[in-house]
Amino acid sequence: MNLTRLIITGMLTGMIAVGCSKKEGRFSLTGKITHAEGQTIYLEELQVASTKPLDSVKINKKGEFIFYGETNSPAFYLLKLNPTKFITLLIDSLEEVRIEADAANFGRNYTVEGSEGSAQVKILNDHFLHTKKKLDSLQSLRNMYSGNPDYEQQNRQWGMMVDSIKDDQVEFSTRFVMEHPFSLASVLAVYQKFDDNEYIINDLHTIRVAASALNSVYPNSGHVKALYQNTLDLMKQEQSIKLRQMVLEQGENSPDIVLPTPEGNEVALSSLRGKVVLLHFWSALDKNSRIQNEALVEAYRKYKNKGFEIYQVSVDDNRIEWVDAIDQDNLSWINVGDMEGSNSALLLYNIQNVPSNYLIGPEGEILAKNLAGQNLNKTLSQVLN
Repeated sequence: MNLTRLIITGMLTGMIAVGCSKKEGRFSLTGKITHAEGQTIYLEELQVASTKPLDSVKINKKGEFIFYGETNSPAFYLLKLNPTKFITLLIDSLEEVRIEADAANFGRNYTVEGSEGSAQVKILNDHFLHTKKKLDSLQSLRNMYSGNPDYEQQNRQWGMMVDSIKDDQVEFSTRFVMEHPFSLASVLAVYQKFDDNEYIINDLHTIRVAASALNSVYPNSGHVKALYQNTLDLMKQEQSIKLRQMVLEQGENSPDIVLPTPEGNEVALSSLRGKVVLLHFWSALDKNSRIQNEALVEAYRKYKNKGFEIYQVSVDDNRIEWVDAIDQDNLSWINVGDMEGSNSALLLYNIQNVPSNYLIGPEGEILAKNLAGQNLNKTLSQVLN
């Protein structure tokens, strides 16, 4: 399954300030960078899809520096010598973080103490850099020997090696998320990519575990809000893929829906097998839905005695408005809704807006989508006559 998702770089949930002394409730970030005396070191926050410069200090003659900052929950930071040399940190409140590195390989070879989240980020980045190094080496071999007579055979072997290396990385990253679902470091694991088009973790279950766990602990975190919303989008996308596959595989039953009528009686969509059914999603508060109801009333009057039925799903949350609209628009067919948005039905059929509908055949096969006006009348006349 090839999943796509929005790029998240994180969000700082607290405020950073540089000071001369440590105050109660703040974290400290100290370090020693060899061969960097007199250089300026920068601290930035990672936000959703952007970075924000916070402050900078000069590294002293001993290679030392210090920042103080505040945060109410774990947050991502960048410690930078320049745009290509940086260390990603995940710092929680009250932590006393210590960094040691050398200017030459800053970001690739460093030690971090006093911050569990930053240590986890380092584990993820170190393993991923090792994987990238092996993949780059194989790509260099492919480029170097592309003209050899036995290149095709060698290339197949290298391809299998690439697959094996990637599989190892996927297993490592997936295991990390499952073992650390409540750590914001798992956000980093979810969004790491082999390249611009290939995420390491493509397993929706793993992503859902991280999103659900983190949302229960850090519901106000920008990182978590974005991950949670992306996960919902992925779930809809996966359902849409499945639904498109159903359309291609004519005869496959459409997903079932079981929702209550205004009287409280549950009616299943599958109970209408043998009829041609218009599965229609609407809202009593939506002007276009109400206008389309007029056409549905005419179509139902014309074709109901020929095996046509309407199963109308409300996305409303106000029962009085829903029932009033049914009465005012003279909707005499099956109307259902849980008065909580009927979200499970929306997900099943990948409904993004209302009004929307599917025409379903007698065996549950999907015949058409979003029919309205003359198109609805024309299709029904072809199917039912």
